[in-house]
Amino acid sequence: MADEASNPPVSQVQLTARQIRVLAHPLRIRMLGRLRGEGPKTATQLADMLGTNTGATSYHLRQLAEAGLVVEEERPGGGRQRWWRAGHDMSSWHRSDFADDPDASAAVVWLETFQVNRFVELAETWQHGLSQESEEWRDTGGVSDYLVNLAPDQVQELMDELEEVVERYARAEPGPGARPINVYMAALPKSRSGTEVS
Repeated sequence: MADEASNPPVSQVQLTARQIRVLAHPLRIRMLGRLRGEGPKTATQLADMLGTNTGATSYHLRQLAEAGLVVEEERPGGGRQRWWRAGHDMSSWHRSDFADDPDASAAVVWLETFQVNRFVELAETWQHGLSQESEEWRDTGGVSDYLVNLAPDQVQELMDELEEVVERYARAEPGPGARPINVYMAALPKSRSGTEVS
């Protein structure tokens, strides 16, 4: 990997109850994802990309801005166009922070379900397009699963270490032929209900 010093550190926010409630909306989370992945955009550009109208994107950008999740970016000679960028590279949360807030707890469930569904969508899209990929890319990436016995503090340590590795690569200079890569991490304790697939 190239020298990491040339790229700024990944910025992360621990979501508040208000932020997580604001983010748990299908258009808002997609807009924030576009801003994080593709850089600053106008409401009109986001509307075109997401198949909606400028009024809707403008409204939801204001909601995200009021919650501190996006910020307006000044552009020289930008005229009346308002440019928006993500306020942070990553968002995280602890479920226990919202134990006394049913709306925020429901937002957590919605967001995590959205992430799982998005992963399935991305995986299916990748599988269907494999025949059009070069051999190099066909053999890249993949999905793995492991079953390990860990205590809660060990699970947190594992996830922290994996996140550090991902952040190191996110800060590194992209190599030749680089393209955006979706990296998903999950550590899901086996359910005590006995109903999960083994």
